[in-house]
Amino acid sequence: MNHPALAWTDKLVLNHAQLDDTHEEFVELLNAFGAALDAGSDALPAFRELLAHTEAHFAMEEGWMAAAGFEPVNCHSSQHAMVLNVMREVVRYATELNDREPLTIVRTELAQWFPAHAEMMDAALVEQMRQLGLDGQAEPQSACCSGSSNCA
Repeated sequence: MNHPALAWTDKLVLNHAQLDDTHEEFVELLNAFGAALDAGSDALPAFRELLAHTEAHFAMEEGWMAAAGFEPVNCHSSQHAMVLNVMREVVRYATELNDREPLTIVRTELAQWFPAHAEMMDAALVEQMRQLGLDGQAEPQSACCSGSSNCA
């Protein structure tokens, strides 16, 4: 591949400092993982670092969704669970089965998935938090999503 898996661009900026910093770090870690693959070195340590970041990143967003009154089961959370399951399976394949091919595949898949997720799911979360007066640190002033199936 020999180029970044994903470029950090203004299109990914959601104007929420903490989430933007977290997203930019995700892109940097994805690209570091890709660079290790391209160099032919052992990319598993870089992928494990990306996985650890992603687990913390998604946990942060899950906390915000709970504070904003999102239903416990929602498509945003479901995407998080799916991505983490795939990433953990990639580690399992590499460590238990000595199969490194999924590492190459997951780089492309994450690079394709992330922009759409950020632009739709995360942007909706940020907007919901703004409407409730949440900055990602405070408790909600009200819950809007109880009983609604339209929460992102």
